[in-house]
Amino acid sequence: MNTTVTMPQSRSEQLVIQEMADETLVYDLDRHKAHCLNKTASVVWSHCDGTTTVSEMAEILHRDLNLPVDEEVVWLAISQLGKAKLLDGPAQKPFTGAVPARREVMKRMGLIGAAAMLLPVITSIVAPAAVSAASCKAKGKGCTTGAECCSGVCGPGNLCL
Repeated sequence: MNTTVTMPQSRSEQLVIQEMADETLVYDLDRHKAHCLNKTASVVWSHCDGTTTVSEMAEILHRDLNLPVDEEVVWLAISQLGKAKLLDGPAQKPFTGAVPARREVMKRMGLIGAAAMLLPVITSIVAPAAVSAASCKAKGKGCTTGAECCSGVCGPGNLCL
């Protein structure tokens, strides 16, 4: 049985980070993905320094959120942060079975209603590169709609005006 735990470290390279009151927005410049971390995921991510233990993170969450938090909530957050590529290297939980799903953690902790909001949530979207979003076709280039043309007009013969 593997009991070695590699403590996670937050990624900092190629990220644009905006902290808000109850969430953190993270834009990954390498992958062109935007991530919104709820309060729980944000607190865990901010304490992923490579040395803070999972039990210490659970205590920090308990103190910050004023709700009962166990280590499974922290492992769930770490798992989601890893899938979103927001950690440097893998974070390895000692083998005790798979990381539980949100629903399983909710059942185990007896969470309902507002208390369920303490579970970590990371919402991600793919964003086009700025050059893709800003490109348009010049006069005389083939088009199918005006939106493709810099002039905004797709004229006769399907050519940008």
